[in-house]
Amino acid sequence: MGAMSIWHWLIVGALALVLFGGKGKISDLMGDLAKGIKSFKKGMAEDDEKPQQPAVETPRTIDQGTAQPVASAPPVKPAGTPEAQAQPGKVG
Repeated sequence: MGAMSIWHWLIVGALALVLFGGKGKISDLMGDLAKGIKSFKKGMAEDDEKPQQPAVETPRTIDQGTAQPVASAPPVKPAGTPEAQAQPGKVG
């Protein structure tokens, strides 16, 4: 009972023949699958061979001479001063 009989081996052989041999759609699919696995393994091996080098950027300097001055807002007066209380519409 525990040993594989001749019938077991014939069934396994027939399945292998249907999947991998003969002329048919299933054998073509299995052949394409095998080619895909081989190319995937080859691609993974090529990735391991290439040393990864970090991208080196040249440092940039800041040119102080071309900067334009920024217009500043008028100073805000504190709310408790008499000048701020004289202009009720202006929010400070």
